[in-house]
This record gives sequence, structure tokens and C-alpha cells, in this order.
Amino acid sequence: MMRDAATFEPVESRLTKPQFWAALPERWTGDVEETLVCCQVRQETHDVKSFFFRSPQGRAFVFEPGQFITLELDIDGETINRCYTISSSPTRPHTISITVKRVPGGKVSNWLHDNLQAGKSVRVLGPSGEFTCARHPARKYLFLSAGSGITPLMSMSRAHHELSEDRDIVFVHSARSPDDIIFSRELDLIASNQSNFRTSFVCERVGPRTNWHGVTGFLTLPLLKAIAPDFLEREIFTCGPAPYMQAVRDLLADGGFDVAHYHEESFSFETLTASAPEVVIDTPATGANGADAADATQAFAVSFTRSNREITCGSGQHVLEAARQAGVRLPASCTQGMCGTCKVKLVSGQVDMKHNGGIRQREIDQGMVLLCCSKPLTDLVVEK
Repeated sequence: MMRDAATFEPVESRLTKPQFWAALPERWTGDVEETLVCCQVRQETHDVKSFFFRSPQGRAFVFEPGQFITLELDIDGETINRCYTISSSPTRPHTISITVKRVPGGKVSNWLHDNLQAGKSVRVLGPSGEFTCARHPARKYLFLSAGSGITPLMSMSRAHHELSEDRDIVFVHSARSPDDIIFSRELDLIASNQSNFRTSFVCERVGPRTNWHGVTGFLTLPLLKAIAPDFLEREIFTCGPAPYMQAVRDLLADGGFDVAHYHEESFSFETLTASAPEVVIDTPATGANGADAADATQAFAVSFTRSNREITCGSGQHVLEAARQAGVRLPASCTQGMCGTCKVKLVSGQVDMKHNGGIRQREIDQGMVLLCCSKPLTDLVVEK
């Protein structure tokens, strides 16, 4: 160890410790600190990158493995919101990561791959989401994923590994080719460290490799029975493209699996069915959830101040849906209260809003609402 000749004090002891070594850091929340700094970009496969973020103030990230965050990005003069599952483990709270596949023609994924570098800042909402093994403890799990749908299941696997929780987990991942398997080396490492963690990869085709000895084709019920003969006894978590998840649901139904132990994360927001907090904006005191404020068949007027349009929206209908039916074009992405794209200022009126984390509490306090998950309780005036 190097020592100062005059004081004999180790030089290392006089260096300033990085902030993330401090004990018990304050918890990060997007309501307090909107912006995170990208601290590393890691190439996972030829078209997949992981982006790691750190709080500029050294705050720690607290979340459940499998949850997601929402990025608020300015791309070509347009603000775009996109939700990405957290791929890192909550056991490493000083950084948080997402893993993104470059999609041909995808505006956000291509921008991230081409522009987001270490040192750049992004605005972030979250974490949110119900898709997590933390809320469904089980003796045995079966993780089924395809493509970049591996990310939430990787977060769960990393958490079990780093907590030395050697739970009985079978992880079956489907990819286009062996070269497209994301996190393959790390999954092998986890399997080598934990006796009860087993992986199996299913590839559509071999690709350029000549040394692939794994399964080629698609996941089928006979194959699943061969990989996990006791799959009927396991808690199953699935994530991937919509056709993949439909195929999984079909084969599990054919196999007699109890759907009460099945959980999936929608790869496209249109099929998301997660539960979420309900918020009543400017509601009277009589009706905590808005049920007493409006008759189910009542219709209300919704006025848009900037476009000078007015539509009619039923009390049981979301404002965004009514606006689209009336031909009013409004920005929206997930339509499930997750991404925040349809966020607007409610000038007057009352709505019953059930969101999935796409809006900050302070924004709700300021009168902002998400039109995709807000039902009118009175006539509305919207700043849009």
C-alpha cells in the first residue's frame, strides 16, 4: 500500500469515496428527481444494448424485480414516452438498467442505440408494475421468455442469485438464433452457482454457428414436459411478443395448467391487464371512487381549449376513447396509464382516473390527468 512519507497515512484513505458507497442513501423517486444520468452502455448482442442509469444525487433505486420505468425522451422536437422493463436487480440499488432491442423502423429504440451514451441525462418515471415474483412467492418457478421479453425474468433471476436464494427455477428462453440469446453467459454463470437454477434455450434456427447443440425449433407442450416435467406444480411467469405469449397460453391450457398460477407481462401495452391505483381528480367528498358522482349512463361534454373542439363522453368511457371516436387526434402510446404520453392539464371538471404509474403524484396535485385511463364525473375542460 502506498504511504505518504510525512504522515505515513495511506494515500487511499485521503481519496474522496464515491457517493454510491455512502451508507443508507436516500430513496430515489421521480417526483423528487426527474432526471437520471446514463453511466454505462453495454452491448449484449448485435442488436441489443443495456443502458445503466445513476441518480445524480446518489439516491438508491427501490423496486421489485420485474417492474418497469418510463423514459420521457425528446426526439426530433417531439416528447415521446416509452416504458421499459428494468433488467437489473434491486439488490444493486445504486444503478438501474434497461435492455433495449433495436427494432427496424422503431423511433425510440433506434434513437437510444444511436444517441444515448454515458454522461447523457434522461427524464424517468416509475418504477411501476405488478409483474413480479416478489408478490407471488413459490417453492418452484418456471420462467418463459422470448426475445427481449427476457428482461423482467432476468431481473428476477439476478435477484435470487445475488440474495443467494437458491430457489427451484427453470428458465426457458426462446430466440431466433444462438447469437440472439440475451444474457446467455450470465445465465450460465447463475446456473453454475445455483444447483436449483436450470436454463434451456430454444432457437428457431442455428444461424451462422456450427457448434450449437441446443434445441432448434419452437416451444411446444412435449418439449416443455421434457424440460420441466413438473411444470404443473410451478408458478409461471411469461414475457415476450404477443404471438409467443398466445402460444404459451394455448400449450399450458392443453397441458391442464391452473391459470391461477400464471402471470404474464404484455410485450405490447394493448394486452396489459395489471391492477393499478385509482385516483379521483377534484371529486366531491361524497364518493371515494366516483361511483356516487355520476350515473353509469350519463354523458358529459368534454371541451379541448387549444383545438376548440367539443365531444361527448359517457361516464363509463375513457376520454381518449371518446375523443378518437369523434375524430380528435390526441397523442397516446400505451393506452393503459403507463407511459404518460396522453398527459394533459384538466382546466375544470372531475375525472375518475385509474393509472399504472405513468403520472407523478405532484402532477396529479397540479391537475394533470391521463386521458387514456380517465372517465368523466362532470363536464370537462381540457387544455389540449
